[in-house]
Formats: sequence, C-alpha cells, structure tokens
Amino acid sequence: MSSTPPSQALTDTHATSDERAADDGAFGWLRALGPRGRRAFAGAFGGYALDSYDYFTLPLSMVALAAYFGLDSGQTGLFTTVTLVVSAIGGALAGVLADRIGRVKALMITVITYAVFTVACGFAPNYETLLVFRALQGLGFGGEWAVGAILVAEYASARHRGRTLGAIQSSWAVGWALAAIMYTLVFSLVDDDLAWRVMFWTGALPALLVIWMRRRVHDAPEAVAVREQSAEKGSFAAIFKGRLLRTTVFAGLLSTGVQGGYYTLATWVPTYLKTERELSVVGTGGYLTFLISGAFIGYLTGGYLTDRLGRRRNIWLFALLSAVCILAYANIPSGANTLLLVLGFPLGFCMSAIFSGFGSYLSELYPTAVRGTGQGFTYNTGRAVGAVFPTTVGFLADSWGVGGALVFGAIGYGIAALALLGLPETRGKELV
Repeated sequence: MSSTPPSQALTDTHATSDERAADDGAFGWLRALGPRGRRAFAGAFGGYALDSYDYFTLPLSMVALAAYFGLDSGQTGLFTTVTLVVSAIGGALAGVLADRIGRVKALMITVITYAVFTVACGFAPNYETLLVFRALQGLGFGGEWAVGAILVAEYASARHRGRTLGAIQSSWAVGWALAAIMYTLVFSLVDDDLAWRVMFWTGALPALLVIWMRRRVHDAPEAVAVREQSAEKGSFAAIFKGRLLRTTVFAGLLSTGVQGGYYTLATWVPTYLKTERELSVVGTGGYLTFLISGAFIGYLTGGYLTDRLGRRRNIWLFALLSAVCILAYANIPSGANTLLLVLGFPLGFCMSAIFSGFGSYLSELYPTAVRGTGQGFTYNTGRAVGAVFPTTVGFLADSWGVGGALVFGAIGYGIAALALLGLPETRGKELV
C-alpha cells in the first residue's frame, strides 16, 4: 500500500493558493479528499448509517417487545444500557485493532459483528437470550464510528476536517430514517409479535457493504507509515500517561455527558410518543420524520460551525440549546401535539449538531500511533457511562412518566459543558 501515490492525508500545509481556492465551496471538503479519500468516506458513511439502522431496530420495536415478553420500563431500559456498556468494550478493542492492523480491517470486523448479532436478536426465544444477543451486537456497534471517523480524518485537510467528519456523522440520521421507514412498513403490514423479529432480520444489510469495502477502501498511506514506525501503537498505557492522561479523562467525561443526553432521547422518544401521546405507528413515524430531518441538517450545520467557531465553542453552544430543547419537549401540554411535531425539528437539530465536532476533535487530541486507541476508548467509555441515563429514565418513568423522566437527559449536557474546561482548542491542527 505504501507504493501507491500519497493522498492528501494528515496535512495540507503544502497546498497552493490555487488548490485551496478549488477546495472552497459547498462541496470543497469532498473534492479535497481525493479519489482514495472519497472511497474511504463512502465506506465510513455507509458503515455508520447501517450501524445507526441496526441500533434503532430496538428502540422502534420497544413497545412490541415489552408486550411480547411482558417487560416493565426498567427491563426495556436495560436493553439500551447493556448495548452501550458492552459497546465501550467493543469500541476500546476496535480502537486498539485500528492502531495495530489498520483502520479498514478493523472497520470491516466491527460491521460484520453488529450485523450478525442484530440478525440473531430476531431469533431470540426469551428476554434473557435477547439481552445477550443485544449485548454482543454492542461489540461491533461500539467500534464502528471511532474507526470510520479516524479513517476519514486522516485523509481530510485540517481546514475541512470538521465539515468532513460532520458529514460522516450525518449518516447516523440517514440510518435512523431508514429504520423509521422500515418500522412504519413492517409494523403496518405484519402483526406486532412477528414484526419486531423482522426488524432485526433486516440487520443483515451491512454484509453487502463489507464486500464492497474489502476491495475499494484503503488506509491513508501517510498514517500507515507513521503507525508502522511507532513502538507504542495500540497501547492503552500510552493514553494514560504524560500529557495524554488529562486529555483522556476530560475527553471521556465530555463523551459521557453528550451521549447520556443523546441516548436518553434516542431510546425513549418513540415510547413517549406511543404511550403518553397515544400516537399510532404511522403517527409516530410522522413525528420522527421531523426529529430525524432536524438531526440530519444539524449534523451538517454543526460540521460547518465546528470549523468556523472552533471545536469547543460549537459543543458549548449546542450543549446549552439541547438542554433547553429537552426541557421544552418534555413539558408540552397534553393535546398540543402540533407543537410537539414542530419542536421535534430543533430538538433533533441541536442534539445532533453537538456530535459533529466529535470526529475531528477526538482525532486531533491524539497522535497517529494511538489515535484509534484514544478515540475508541474515550468515545465508548462515554457510551458506557452515559448508558446509565436511559436506564434511569426507564425506572423513573413508572413514577414520573416518560415525559417527565426525559428531563434527566438535560443533566448530561451540563456535564459535557464542564468537561470542555479541561480540554484545549484544536481547530486547524495538523494530524501527526
């Protein structure tokens, strides 16, 4: 792979003024990646979209699952907690693999893992088996984003990295939308007792992506050269010593706050719409359309703003706005479902825009040799600790109602804002 002509990876310090001008415009960030970088972008975008699709098969099927197995709110909330806790293990291991065997190989392993166990969930005969399969699905789910984000970050130029990784993040909304469409179709045509199984079986789709990636996607050559020369690649010890110790602690705390707030909403909003707002399957899908549309535009907008405002200011801005939106969404009076519909757009926008800077920010906080380990560990530790939030909401829902318990998610965004006080600004930083 080192014999191929080097792509525009890791640095753009030698770009001429003419090249910079060519890279301006709405899609300048995409042109700047070059052919190999665009294939890497396509692979990471598709992997994360299908990761999202497989994840949302559970929240969208939660009401049917609860009825089928006779589960209470605490037990259904445990599904999400187990998935996210195990994803921390999978994400950390995937990060180490990315530093040791390469980004693309690690990415394919994560995609295969979450696809296989999502399909297995559809065959679960009881609650306990489903819980185990969902946990194992988390192994692949945890690693895909971190590995894919690093793969693309190492192709992206410093001045476009926020927008490029924001576009990768937007694929989460694409997968969410596909899942919502499939949910509407399946639950409208198939009895609930079988429909939830069909939803999980459609999780086999990512296998097609792996076949394409195996032949078309490659690691950035410069990143390969740096990793091969390093003696500390894929080392957990390396991210917990020296100056990286502070980075790892505060980056993990930042990730915990943002994901605690996000997964509270992602897990419980469909249930809230069906149980407390008494919307039909089609009605719930309509409300989710506004939420998901806001999310998609939020990812793209957040990616742009993280390059313009800086990584920290972008996260601070949307942490505040996300907390405000949660409080407003959970306190809309009964009967005001039109207002609920309209507010879904800014809610989806804000809680997604905050994620747009994560791919570039975490990549820039760590050196190439341990970038996979650092990003995989901090991002997925945040998932694991943040997983406490959906379960807490599940137990509080019995006494507070789902809408009231959703307010708990706003606390996560406060934690994220405080964590930024311990981290530097990295906008414009070259990856070395």
